Amino acid sequence: MIHQLRIYEIPDVTRDAFLRRFDEHAAPIMRRHGFTLVGRWEAGMPGAREFVYLLAWPDEATMRSAWASFLADAEWIEIKRVTSAAYGRLVGRIEDRVLAPAGAADAPHAR
Repeated sequence: MIHQLRIYEIPDVTRDAFLRRFDEHAAPIMRRHGFTLVGRWEAGMPGAREFVYLLAWPDEATMRSAWASFLADAEWIEIKRVTSAAYGRLVGRIEDRVLAPAGAADAPHAR
């Protein structure tokens, strides 16, 4: 099993719209594509916040395949279009880290 740590910078002015989109649209679509959301958090920064979430995957190949299907999902593409038109860009910098058990010989590289 591996985990994936995702960190999104979200401006304070679009925080509520981002969280609504994540909870009402992204998370359900992710579940449909096999994502296992372990938890989600917020960390404050001056003028912006970080939205942090952790996913669990059986392996890196499954993770890559699920992300590809999620990003190609017609419902996700449309909700991103609609929310971007209404609120502008909801996410700034994105960090993506794959976490493997310490000492694993085939540990994935951070992205």
